Amino acid sequence: MGKRAGERPPIPEALPVPIVDAHTHLDACGAKDAAGVTEMVDRAASAGVTRVVTVADDLAAARWAATAATWDERVWAAVAVHPTRTASFTDADRAEIEALVRQPRVVAVGETGLDYYWDYSPPVAQQEAFRWHIDLAKRVGKPLMIHDRDAHEDIYRVLEEEGAPEKVVFHCFSGDAEFARRCADKGYVLSFAGTVTFRNAHAQRDAAALIPSCQILVETDAPFLTPHPFRGRPNEPYCAAYTLRALAQLRKVDPAELAAEVGANAERMFDLPRTTPREVGGSER
Repeated sequence: MGKRAGERPPIPEALPVPIVDAHTHLDACGAKDAAGVTEMVDRAASAGVTRVVTVADDLAAARWAATAATWDERVWAAVAVHPTRTASFTDADRAEIEALVRQPRVVAVGETGLDYYWDYSPPVAQQEAFRWHIDLAKRVGKPLMIHDRDAHEDIYRVLEEEGAPEKVVFHCFSGDAEFARRCADKGYVLSFAGTVTFRNAHAQRDAAALIPSCQILVETDAPFLTPHPFRGRPNEPYCAAYTLRALAQLRKVDPAELAAEVGANAERMFDLPRTTPREVGGSER
């Protein structure tokens, strides 16, 4: 990327049908206050990404996300403690997460799950916290948003042992076609980030090509995982439009058709109000 490594990618042409960035981190993208959130979501809306779910990975981020969701009507939140932060996960932490997740603009319990790539938290602690988050999602009746890194079989096993909530989202799905088929058979929804556009992501592309369109979401996981050809540059919610178009090409469908499907999937999964085409390009506020 050379001199452009620190520059945001260009904002693409607006999608013909609005979509939701199903997983982003607005705080990590630099949106520290209400004005910053609105500016960032305005950019996303200009590309047809008219709503976002900003996601927490620790208690401080959970507090911020729940508050940020009240600053702009296009922002919703998900809260949990990330598996790499679970080495010390106290009763007080659990009580605060539960109080936050019950707030009306918090639409999911996440991101939670297992991460065996990093060694910040031992697997036993991660699994105990994951089981608690599963139970929380069932008790509050909200979707479970899963972080799964190098832990496919244990994630699947724990969901089987605990009994999965009604709605399960695999954030930034990283499995292969066989694992995708098993998850789809369980009714789980798979969310695809910019990784599916990477040249070496053959397994993820195979997975994205085969699952039913009613079980697909699109996300950025911004500021990480910027889609090709902008890999390595800062990511933002508007870049979900690049991933949506790449998925449409992969699945050999019209982008408008896929956008309508994934937009409806996000509304169903997160119990969001239905949107209208005239919202593309900006907020109606």
